Amino acid sequence: MKTFLELAHDRYSVRKISSRPVEEEKIEKIIEAGVIAPTATNAQPVRIFVLKTPEAKEKLLKATSFPFVKTAPVSIIVGSCSSEAWVRPFDGKNYADIDASIVATHIMMEIHDLGLGSTWCGFFDPEILKREFPEMKGYELIALFPVGYPEEDSVPAAKHTVYRNDIVKEF
Repeated sequence: MKTFLELAHDRYSVRKISSRPVEEEKIEKIIEAGVIAPTATNAQPVRIFVLKTPEAKEKLLKATSFPFVKTAPVSIIVGSCSSEAWVRPFDGKNYADIDASIVATHIMMEIHDLGLGSTWCGFFDPEILKREFPEMKGYELIALFPVGYPEEDSVPAAKHTVYRNDIVKEF
């Protein structure tokens, strides 16, 4: 069993996804990882939209043009609702997007842990998605994950292991 750090180091943005079907039990585990993710005051101001049908994929492709979205058998979109989120009383900071990002990160890591591939996509038109999927109206759509088995020639991007040396400040 891998440690979390090993899992985090191994995970990379998979941009070559096969059309091989993803088992339903794996999809359920991915959803569970998102559902159990921590949120501020456990308000859970998020929604996880799972797109599995050919009709859903057709609608999704109106909003983004990535080739790996076309081949992925499943796509997951995470959205947040600011009116359902905890707000920090000192400065009014709304935690909806933070909570959705935590949920999305859990989803992303579970995808990798199950031997599947994905990448966190932000390049999509949320207004088209909301028009095509009325259930998404009222949500800030923050992440799109095309999900599937990585193609055999899928490799991490060249910058995958390049880290800035000024991220951590100790006092």
